[in-house]
Amino acid sequence: MVKKALACFALLYGYALATCGQQHPLPNPLVLKDGRRVTSAKQWQNQRRPELLALLTSQLYGHSPEKPAQMRFEVFDTDPKALGGKATRKQVAVFFNGKPDGPRMDVLLYIPNGVKGPVPALVGLNFWGNSTIQADPKIRISTSWMESNRGNPYIDVSCVVNHQSTDACRGLNARQWPVDSILSRGYALVTAYREDIASDESTMKFSTGVHTLYPDLQNRGDNFGTVAAWAWGLSRIMDYLQTDKAIDAKRVAVFGWSRLGKAALWAGATDERFAMVISNESGAGGAKLFHRGIGENIRRLCTVFPHWFAANFRNYMDKDTLLPFDQHMVISLIAPRPVYVASAEQDKNSDPEGEFESARAASSVYRFLGTKGLPATQLPPVNQSVQGQIGYHIRTGGHDVTAYDWAQYLAFMDKHFKR
Repeated sequence: MVKKALACFALLYGYALATCGQQHPLPNPLVLKDGRRVTSAKQWQNQRRPELLALLTSQLYGHSPEKPAQMRFEVFDTDPKALGGKATRKQVAVFFNGKPDGPRMDVLLYIPNGVKGPVPALVGLNFWGNSTIQADPKIRISTSWMESNRGNPYIDVSCVVNHQSTDACRGLNARQWPVDSILSRGYALVTAYREDIASDESTMKFSTGVHTLYPDLQNRGDNFGTVAAWAWGLSRIMDYLQTDKAIDAKRVAVFGWSRLGKAALWAGATDERFAMVISNESGAGGAKLFHRGIGENIRRLCTVFPHWFAANFRNYMDKDTLLPFDQHMVISLIAPRPVYVASAEQDKNSDPEGEFESARAASSVYRFLGTKGLPATQLPPVNQSVQGQIGYHIRTGGHDVTAYDWAQYLAFMDKHFKR
């Protein structure tokens, strides 16, 4: 009874999970590493926030380089009457080292026509290439490596030949990218292919994309992992958006699903230029808590996906419930900017309740900084969105991005971005 009472008391101060009898206390984001409690917003920004960034960089995501000094942009396509006149399409080559034969990322933009600009934007990386999110015949087909396994549960990738996309892949993944809905709400859509930035194939051993420019950041405990590289790439897209007069760079939301949701969260945590973060079923290493010991664990992440995170993260295999950090701290780093965390009922690996509890635990920082955080203390019913400065829903179905998800995200953007 005494232990239970202490756990309930700790919960009031953000130390524990939702169930007062839970035996896995969470590290408090509002307590400095020397044990002192954060007492002001200035102390959070100048002391505690840098501490958390350093901890998560060193032990989880790895060290990322600064913006390349020689990076340059080249707009290689502009069509003011794309999609039947609904949008202006732009395609931009980002040459990471400034050289046309160096690593390159192609960024696709659809900017709504008939809207007084500059307009807010939603930025997200895609899984199968820019040409797969919309059956637009003018989108450049990526020449980067592409998955070609035939057993993919989310998408039929039979159009991929020898790990290369083909013309038959156009619009392959349009179901998960409601371009018309996004444009009709007055938002620009901005996307790039994950493989242009960094390979998701572990056997390639950081030999493609941006990793080729920074060999000195490998072979060390806090090496530049792939999730961090994707987040870094999202920041490079933001670099471009700040130069595009059609985009309101102060109202840019960064979005990601699954492993790209992990990257979106880390991009929002490390780059305060992103005004909003939307995490769709990002799971372990994304929004869910490791301390619960439920769902995908550290050992699986570090053995099945060893390239995703820093080598130091392997030191915590089989120690999920004992971490000196957890994912509520990543969400806390986004505060007080709005963040939306979403789960799916059948997505057990992502531990929906653990994603909710992570958002709820981060609310202590949001409240400390003067916002309401997550307006729920218990997991909401299925298919019921709760939206404060932190939003959350759990929907029916499995690991996917659905029309229901997008309806909530666009409503959340309307709430925070519409003037």
